[in-house]
Amino acid sequence: MATKKELIIAKAIELLDHNSKGLRYSKLVKAISKALSDIPINTIHGTVWKIETMAPKAIYKPARGIFRLIKYKETEADVQKPAPSKRREEDFYQPFADWLVNELEECTKAIPLGGNRFKDKWGTPDVIGIREPRKSDIIKPLTEIISAEIKIDSANLITAFGQSCSYKLFSHKSFLVAPRGSTDEDIARLDSLCMIFGIGLILFDIDNPKFPNFEIRVRAAKHEPDMFYVNKYLKIVEDKLFF
Repeated sequence: MATKKELIIAKAIELLDHNSKGLRYSKLVKAISKALSDIPINTIHGTVWKIETMAPKAIYKPARGIFRLIKYKETEADVQKPAPSKRREEDFYQPFADWLVNELEECTKAIPLGGNRFKDKWGTPDVIGIREPRKSDIIKPLTEIISAEIKIDSANLITAFGQSCSYKLFSHKSFLVAPRGSTDEDIARLDSLCMIFGIGLILFDIDNPKFPNFEIRVRAAKHEPDMFYVNKYLKIVEDKLFF
């Protein structure tokens, strides 16, 4: 006769077999508890918490709090490119610029940029903004530069992260704006990397540029950029950003 732990593991494998992308801890525990209602919930919690070590040939954790069957584990060669979106990244430049000003209030002015406006291999932000002191401010802060990289293709998130890091050369804050439909594993990795490097992580819906539902996942950390690069790049957009 199977033990309670063996029943829990077997049920977990069965549930994960029907969810190729994996299940989060809470959903997995809830589903097992519903199927094995006679087993105490604390026993289920204790087993699921370390289930990948109890069934190492069947289950692994692609990211924090997510469990997945090893047979669904993807290698670099197995990953298929997602179908191209009908939307363009440019469709989200102005909505995000407006969101930085009106919702997040990180900028007093923000403009779409993109393309190769800076004309170098380090890339050009999709959106760049400034935060200047308002007349109502009692203590006047110094002007800050805010940059953002927007991606609608989740296959290019590694490149987008690298670009967001490079923008810190001339920006006090840098944001990576990624599609909410990215895999849990990709979002979890970006979450950790953005916290380590001080990059802001924003998730959004790519299906509706008018209402992208931008959401903060990680707040951007302020730092002091290199003033040589600040002046070098800001001269290129000075007429649009400061007047």
